[in-house]
Amino acid sequence: MKCSILAIGIMILFTVQITYATEQIPITRSGQMDNVVWNGKWTFYEEWKESSLYTLSYDDGTVMQLRTAHEGNFIYVLIDAVSMTHYNQGSDRAIICFDGKNDKNNIADDDDYCFGVALGNNNPFVLKGGSPLEQTNHFTNIANSGVIGAAAISDENDHYSSTPHSNYEFRIPIDLLGRSDVYGFYLGVYDSHKEKIYAFPENLTSTTQFGIPSPNQWGEIISPDKSLPEFPLPIISLLGALVSVVFITRKAYSFKNQ
Repeated sequence: MKCSILAIGIMILFTVQITYATEQIPITRSGQMDNVVWNGKWTFYEEWKESSLYTLSYDDGTVMQLRTAHEGNFIYVLIDAVSMTHYNQGSDRAIICFDGKNDKNNIADDDDYCFGVALGNNNPFVLKGGSPLEQTNHFTNIANSGVIGAAAISDENDHYSSTPHSNYEFRIPIDLLGRSDVYGFYLGVYDSHKEKIYAFPENLTSTTQFGIPSPNQWGEIISPDKSLPEFPLPIISLLGALVSVVFITRKAYSFKNQ
């Protein structure tokens, strides 16, 4: 009996440690994302201010500011690579990945998506998991599906530094990922000057050219207040109509049985 209790205790402790070790990025609801100008940088000083901030810091002194928000049917991501002042347009690039079901599989499946764009470009690529090919990390290119991605060099409007550096902006349709308050999440920014990928989670930072790690190594992006998933207006209207029908039906039944 004592052995069984001890074994259960060890299993609980191990589970808690695993959960605690998962790095998480909070995402907030915003009412200002419709004002974003998709040019790959801060267009005005307040542009991305109404969003969650997560600072990524690395052992070599590199710092990136990650801002995330959701509004309506979209997730918004800004990567402000403050320290990347030695940039190469066309070579530097960023990629963000979402595990729609957060099932943390060893191999990317069809609920895993990655979105990337090269510096100086506004034509993002979209990858979907589920491919049998190991050479592509089990991802395959798919049609854009309404994704916006743009990357550019910062200017005087940047929120963090007046020194020109790399910036990356993304808008991702929530319906593509599936609606949830928690997703698996990976970020990788390739700095060609240092020939290095700076990643989230930070322990995935490497000098290996853009192989996407397995989803079971990704962190998470979470909505602490459960405001994500947001539901589109037609669904909200339908729910309201159903509530009304139920209310009227119950009133009619009560009246009939008085």
